Order: sequence, then C-alpha cells, then structure tokens
Amino acid sequence: MLRALRDQRWLGLGTMRLSTERDRDDERAIRVLHAAFDAGITFVDTADAYCLDASETGHNERLVARALASWTGERERILVATKGGLTRPHGAWVADGRSRTLATACEASRRALGLERIPLYQLHAPDPRTPLTTSVRALHALKRDRIIEAIGLCNVTVGQIQAACAITEIAAVQVELSVWHDASVLNGVVEHCIANGILLLAHRPLGGPQRRRRTLADPVLREVAERHGATPFEIALAWLLALSPLVVPLPGATRIETARSVARAHAIALSDDERAQLDDHFPAGRVMKLRQSRARPSPDSAGGREIVLIMGIPGAGKSTLAAAFVGRGYTRLNRDESGGTLRDLAASLERALEGGASRIVLDNTYVSRKSRAAVLAAAWTRGVPVRCVWLDTAVEDAQVNAAWRLVVSRGCLPTPRELRRRSAREPEIFGPGVQFRYQRELEPPDDTEGFSSIEVVRFERRRDPDCSNRAVIFWLDNVLRRSRPGGPAPASPDDIEIIPGRREVLKRYAADGWRLLGVSWHPEIEAGEVGQDVVEAGFVRTRELLDVDLDIAYCPHGAGPPVCWCRKPLPGLGVVFIQRYRLDPARCLYVGAGPQDPGFARRLGFEYRDANAFFQAEAQS
Repeated sequence: MLRALRDQRWLGLGTMRLSTERDRDDERAIRVLHAAFDAGITFVDTADAYCLDASETGHNERLVARALASWTGERERILVATKGGLTRPHGAWVADGRSRTLATACEASRRALGLERIPLYQLHAPDPRTPLTTSVRALHALKRDRIIEAIGLCNVTVGQIQAACAITEIAAVQVELSVWHDASVLNGVVEHCIANGILLLAHRPLGGPQRRRRTLADPVLREVAERHGATPFEIALAWLLALSPLVVPLPGATRIETARSVARAHAIALSDDERAQLDDHFPAGRVMKLRQSRARPSPDSAGGREIVLIMGIPGAGKSTLAAAFVGRGYTRLNRDESGGTLRDLAASLERALEGGASRIVLDNTYVSRKSRAAVLAAAWTRGVPVRCVWLDTAVEDAQVNAAWRLVVSRGCLPTPRELRRRSAREPEIFGPGVQFRYQRELEPPDDTEGFSSIEVVRFERRRDPDCSNRAVIFWLDNVLRRSRPGGPAPASPDDIEIIPGRREVLKRYAADGWRLLGVSWHPEIEAGEVGQDVVEAGFVRTRELLDVDLDIAYCPHGAGPPVCWCRKPLPGLGVVFIQRYRLDPARCLYVGAGPQDPGFARRLGFEYRDANAFFQAEAQS
C-alpha cells in the first residue's frame, strides 16, 4: 500500500465543508461527490470530526460511504483516507491523541466507511497533552493489527515527522499549502516530505473561502489562466501539482461545477516559463526555487560578509551575546527594538544588506524553522552566508535569567496584571508561560536549512564576585511553623505554632553569621478568603515566636498554571533574595518539605536539604 500511495498520481478532494457548513444538504452533497468521481477524482480525504458537533461524529465518513455505495462507477479506483484524534465537544475542535481514543475512533471510522481495512488513517492533529510518540505507537498498533494499511500525520513539523518515522513508516503528511500560504514551505515540511518520498497532502490549497476574491483578482493567475482557457483557481492548483508528483492538493467542493473544475486542473500542463512566472510571483515558489538550487553561500566566497542568527528561548541570554557581536562591529537587528513581525525584520535585513552592511547579528527567538527561513532566504539571494548560534539553555536557567532581568529593571517582581499589561509594548517582559510555549515549539537548527555552520552554546552561569554572602532559606509552613488545629497552614496570627526544635536551630545559624530568610505561598489572598494584612501580621507573629531576624517573601497569587514568577518552583522569590542580600547561591541552603522544593533549589543553585533530615541532624549535632 505504501508503494501504491507514492507511485500513483492522485486526484484529491477534501470533503469537510459538505458536513460542516450550516446550510449543508446531504442529498446535494452526494450529487457533488458523484460528479467528482465521474470527473476522475481518485483520492477522497475525510475525518470523523467533520461534523457540526460530537453528537454526529462520523457524519462526513457516512456521507462518503453513501456516495460510493450509490455510485455506478468503478469503486476500486477511489482511495478513501480518514483521520482521528480530533473531537467536537459542543462544536469546538479539541485534540485527543490518547491510545485508547485513537483505537476507538479508528474502529468507529471503519464501520462508518463500511471498510474492512482503512487504506490511510491519519492523526488529525498532535495533542499537546499526549506525547506524539504515544499517538504514533497507537497508529502503529492499528497497522500491525491490519485495521489500517498506512499511517499519516497532519499539521506537524519536520522534527515531529522524524520522531514518528523512528517508530513506524509514515506514508503521508497533511498540512496547509497554497499560493497564499507558505508556512509549510518555510518550515521545511514540504521539502522534507518530497526528499523522503512521503505523500504531501495539501489542505486549503486555494486558501479557503477568505482567499476566493484575491485568487480571482490576481493578475498573474488571470494571465496564465487566459492562455489555458482555465480559471485562476485551476491554475493555482496546477502550480501546486507541478511542485512534485508527491504533492496532492485537497480542494473542497460544495458545488458540482467546482468538483469538475478540480479535476480539470489536473489536465493543465504549465510550461517552464509559466512555472517560473508563478514561482517568482508567490512566496512559497521563491523559497522552493531557492532551496532547490542548493547554491548555498559559503564564507570563503562571501568576501567577509556574514549574518549571525542567534536563537534560543526567551531568557536564554541572546541579548548578552548579541551585545558582544555588536562590540566587534556587527550591526544588530532585533524585533524587540524595531517592532513589527519577524517577516518585517527580514525586510529590514534586505535593506541593510542593500545599504552595504556586511556583518549583521539577529537575536530574536527564531524557535522554528519557519521563523528562520525568511532570514536565510534574504541572505541567500544576496550571496551572504548565515551562521547559526544556538543558545541551548535549559528552561530552568532561562527562568532565572528572566526573573533576574525583571528584578534588576524594576526592583521587584511584577504582578500577573503588570506582566500582561507591559508585555504588549515591552517584549522583554513576559510571564513564565511564554518559555514553556517556546520550549514546546522549539525546532532545533538543522544543516538542511542552509546554515553555513551551526554552533551550539551550552549555558553556563557566571558567578557575580559582588555576591558573596550566605543564607539559609526556609519554606515556612510545616517546616518552621504549623497551624495549632492541624490545618495545612495557619489561618491567622493566633493560629501559628512554631514546630518544636526549630527556634533553637535558627538561633544557632544566626549566631554563626547566616542570613535567615523565609518563603511562602498564600493563594487565599487572591481568592479573597483572607486579607493581605492578616497574612503579613502572621509573618510578624512568626518572627516574634522564633525570636530571630527572618526576612520573608511570599507569593499571593492563585493556583492553576503559573502566571507569576514568585510561585515555586519558579525562581522569582529566590532571585529577589539573592539581589537584596548579595548572596552567593553556592553558599546558600534551602530547607523544604514539598515535591517542588528540590526544583526550586536546583534552579537557583542552592544546596537543598529536606526539612526532617536537616532538623534531625541539627538536633544531634
């Protein structure tokens, strides 16, 4: 089946809109499908999620099955591909790539289509809550059990394709691709699939209903269409077909005439001049042509000209490294300073090169192949090599860097509301969720992208010679203090009880010259269950009962996904203490008792001590 998929030139049709349009009509849809089959369509792409909501899952599959069963033509020449892993609760689109879900969905699709075995079964979308490898292994099990013949993926990156191919054979990849949408060219998916013999299924190949007017009015499409007696839509499809025999456009059709037009596009043979004209007109074509030329600029032929692209997650240290390049005479281009998009920055790069700049450094995140492609294309067309410097910084180190920059710039940690308000106009200010998102989206740089070289720089935190003091940092609740009635945390100052033996240990450390610090979390403040004044009065009472000088920092924000920098294991409160008291993290102890405490200490470079073991050892000393 895999060879048959690759070797045959398929005429594709996507059927989603026949089931998702509000004014849909099943009988009309079957007439459209019959017209498509009669016109020569051989590949039909459906999905169990093509419906209005979860109450009618499989509607489109059943519609396709009805159309095929009632068609009088040769059924065997039409391949039906379907997809699973996307659900429709209340009409929303929600990914679910769990193994059990995929197995159940596949069996339901097989019944809906009336097939003994599904020719091509695709993962509709990666599930951010399920490892892609888990979903792919589930598809591999379906193939092993002969429930499906071939496996496909949808809406994936090159790295995800490679990870899937390490588990099983991937026959097809489906992504959005059209004359108006070049993301899948820029991110390398189209080139990777063609190079590795993977069928490339192009959904929305005409740009969707929103691009209809633009397609009709485009002067180049109209000019080529007139020569062939065709429509601009048919020329747009013919251009996609000319990219490679492995590219299968999947235009949707809700009218009989549209179905026939889709088939006519396959009969159009563009001349070399017409293909060149279209390639030069559309961004995707220009990038494809540039990459296929393989004329990669080299440092030896560039006459000293060079572009350095620094990439890494927010907080990786890109600005610091870029400043070092600027000190060596490089011109810096950065979206945070100039504003706009990364595409706008590529245009700025083109202007800088045309203006005579010979050495340029760029230091935005450039986390994906797509974001880097525009820089490479601008440089290649001018014969300038691009060197990639990847700051491979662990997210824990990047978190410390981000919190450090915030505390240095404003003297304290911003609240979640301040982060949201300021991040819109100050890109260097962001919440912790930004780093987690970039980490998920990261596509490591690859030689196939066209870099002259790739240098991986591991992050190494330098010790500040001005920070030499030592401290013991304690988590407060159930480490130093507890609630008299036995609750999880004291509810009021009168409710506080110091755990036996703690006061004496803290006094010994204070007498030995250690700074004593405490950290705590009080989500009840944001929940409105207690006032900030009550919590802070509790800190005063804690210090009185311990009879030591104990500086306390705390997080007042709620539970759920972190939106602030001060809730452990995020390092914000530790950074505040390091800067406030000029601490040397290597000389500091952190004493905690919760599952997040070791991670908090590790991020900041503190030596971690479990509270029970720490106080037991101190009692015996």
